[in-house]
Amino acid sequence: MKTIIKKPLITEKNTLHQAAGVYVFEVNKEASKTDIKATVERNFKVKVAAVRTANARGRAKQTKFGMGKTPHWKKAFVKLAAGEKITVFEGA
Repeated sequence: MKTIIKKPLITEKNTLHQAAGVYVFEVNKEASKTDIKATVERNFKVKVAAVRTANARGRAKQTKFGMGKTPHWKKAFVKLAAGEKITVFEGA
């Protein structure tokens, strides 16, 4: 079984999204929106209203051995139903 959600993305911009009930996660590149929705609902016991995904391209990076590249990755914007919260993000 593959891991769908790799980690939550906690940045200043994503923290502002949380006020609107949108949480951002780094997910597996092959994960579909329905997979992501089912995983979030099962793991956090919340109702998901919508899921948007974005593919982030890897960037060129200078290393001491020459030019390298970071891998491509995918992120998911999960909007919860009205009144729902994920308490892990609040620190409780």
